[in-house]
Amino acid sequence: MAVHIRLARMGTKKLPFYRIVVADQRSPRGGRFIERIGTWDPRRSELHIEGARAQHWLSHGAQASATVTVLLKQAKVLGASAAGAPAAAAAKA
Repeated sequence: MAVHIRLARMGTKKLPFYRIVVADQRSPRGGRFIERIGTWDPRRSELHIEGARAQHWLSHGAQASATVTVLLKQAKVLGASAAGAPAAAAAKA
């Protein structure tokens, strides 16, 4: 099972609100997920991420989407050079 960290859209029409979730890649965007690790409200610029859980999933091979990678860097969960670390570790194995 390939696991991704991605955004799940919530909110109403023209008022988006996102949950940052860990999900199987085959699940639909707003559908079933394994764990919710944060929220992001782009209209208020509010970002809340459980850094320890994000690090846990990344260390176990979860791949973050491009948008989530940017958000993790903003929350200082990932460093600028650490963004490629999970891929580099997988290449060594």
